[in-house]
Amino acid sequence: MKIRNVFLSLLIIGLSWSCSNDDEEIQEPMGDYENGLLVSNEGPFSNGTGTVTFISEDLSVVNNEIYKMTNNEDLGNVVQSIGFTEDKAFIVANVSNKINVVNRYTFEKITSITEGLNNPRYFIEANGKGYVTNWGDTADETDDFVAIINLESYIVEGTISVVLGPEAILAHGNMVYVAHQGAWGQNNKVSVINTASNEVIKTLTVGDVPNSMQLDASGNLWVLASGKPAYTGDETAGVLSKINTGTNVVDSNIQFESTEHPSSLNLDSGVLYYHMGDKVFEQSLSATSLSKDTVLEGVSFYTMVINNGRLYGTDAGDYASNGTLTVYDLNTKLAIEEITVGIIPGGIYFN
Repeated sequence: MKIRNVFLSLLIIGLSWSCSNDDEEIQEPMGDYENGLLVSNEGPFSNGTGTVTFISEDLSVVNNEIYKMTNNEDLGNVVQSIGFTEDKAFIVANVSNKINVVNRYTFEKITSITEGLNNPRYFIEANGKGYVTNWGDTADETDDFVAIINLESYIVEGTISVVLGPEAILAHGNMVYVAHQGAWGQNNKVSVINTASNEVIKTLTVGDVPNSMQLDASGNLWVLASGKPAYTGDETAGVLSKINTGTNVVDSNIQFESTEHPSSLNLDSGVLYYHMGDKVFEQSLSATSLSKDTVLEGVSFYTMVINNGRLYGTDAGDYASNGTLTVYDLNTKLAIEEITVGIIPGGIYFN
């Protein structure tokens, strides 16, 4: 009887171990460019091509020009931005009027979208569709639009007319929010698009030249406007606006000084950050005035992204040769690593 009981116990343990291992199957990597950063490099404006750089999460591996390495072709002139769906990346080449669609983890090309675009800028997925801001003909201030992309056929299946200079785009629920920086001019609007009807349901007024947006955990949309620059002859101050996405009303505006022109609004761990001059500042979500608390100083960024307590800032250098990405620890305020990337690094994304 005792021998039989021991045999049964061993059998149960063996089955249990086998089931446990089945449940804990090792996840196969999705591609060489999983778990890292992607940097979009605009490239030369008048000729040549933009590129994309991959940097591993631990910053030890750097691969430049990964699209060309994978597909043996160029991306196109001025890589403006990259937008994502669950497993695909949409690489927007502005001057070439082209979006290359790739697997976001292997960077193998799926297709190119070349019809229905005119000066494309930024891509977002919302409600099962792709939405891309387009400046249109920059000599015509009335032809700006948002293109609607069918994400199965990769065809532009419609357009939504909007006011001058649609730029940054952000999705929240069934709504898409578009900041109108003003193309080569200046504007001060945010369009609210209902993706169920694909119509602009509201156009909100914010500060002049809105350049970046962030959505907080309460559903408030924060819009940072740099203000009109001095060279316009009509210089205006930067503004930080808070939009209630439930009512689509501007709840508050926090004014900067008349000669202060902030950019690169970020949100990390419930704190807002922005870049201005040679400094990076933080701002509480509950503050009703500017705190001007300095996080970093003596820096010069072309673009800046903050994620999990680290700041990633690019420097375009002379705009003709390779730029750099510098990574900072916001706790110690020290630079961790400086990495050479491509020409005019304008976008930073986490893959």
